[in-house]
Amino acid sequence: MVRIFPIIFILLWSSAFITTKPIIDNSDPFAALAFRFFFVAIGFYLFSLYSKYSILTNRKNLIESIFSGVLFHGFYLGGVFYSISIGMPTGIAALIVTLQPVLTNALSGPILSEKVTIKQWVGVLLGFIGAALVLGLDVGSEIPLLGLVATIVALIAITSSTIWQKKLSNNLPLPVSNFYQAVGGCMFHILIIIFFTEAYIDFSKTFFIAMSHQIFLVSFGAFTILMYLIKNNSASKTVSIFFLIPATSAFMAWLFLNENLTNMDFLGFLITTIGVYIATRD
Repeated sequence: MVRIFPIIFILLWSSAFITTKPIIDNSDPFAALAFRFFFVAIGFYLFSLYSKYSILTNRKNLIESIFSGVLFHGFYLGGVFYSISIGMPTGIAALIVTLQPVLTNALSGPILSEKVTIKQWVGVLLGFIGAALVLGLDVGSEIPLLGLVATIVALIAITSSTIWQKKLSNNLPLPVSNFYQAVGGCMFHILIIIFFTEAYIDFSKTFFIAMSHQIFLVSFGAFTILMYLIKNNSASKTVSIFFLIPATSAFMAWLFLNENLTNMDFLGFLITTIGVYIATRD
């Protein structure tokens, strides 16, 4: 079962890009994320109680987990949602965030003392090339500067969060750790709403369907798997699977949204798959 976790994660995480647009079409991005992580926090709290895990912990573990949530659920998702909401093409945003394994590989050596092999670097470079082929960069399209900045912030945040999560010394049960991370993300977006934006949500059927997908399948499912993989594998190997996200998202858009998938896309998907295999195999 554990061996298929990466595959399940890729499918669930990729599907989030399909439902992000319907969410921000019916709400402002930070209100949507505050709403999402309020219920995610409640869900992990109830699961912790059901599993007889104590949510009480010391100050160090509390701060570490909340800070991880601020990085991942706050800066990363906030940056991605905001950039798409102001006109950043979803594919380009996904491609920029896909640079995460390159940064993680570069930093995991000096910070985590992990050995990053030539083989992993080759896999990472192939993964990036394949992702770029799948998404394509329309040079003629207008990319909002704030959207580009927000996406770069998201890239730095998810890289930092991955390394931070790997360095955590606490041994909190996964549901408890996820609870505090969701609290951190929710608090972050509430503060953004209070000081910078005017919150609004159109509780339409489309919003509820898309939000339910992101709460249950992405936050409860994919994120829990990601935390498990980070805890039990090297950071550099874990994040290499992210290179499959843009390709899989493009395939899902073709399957569910009738978007075109060209021969170049299929070639990119193949190159990405080979790259991820090289980077992650023992």
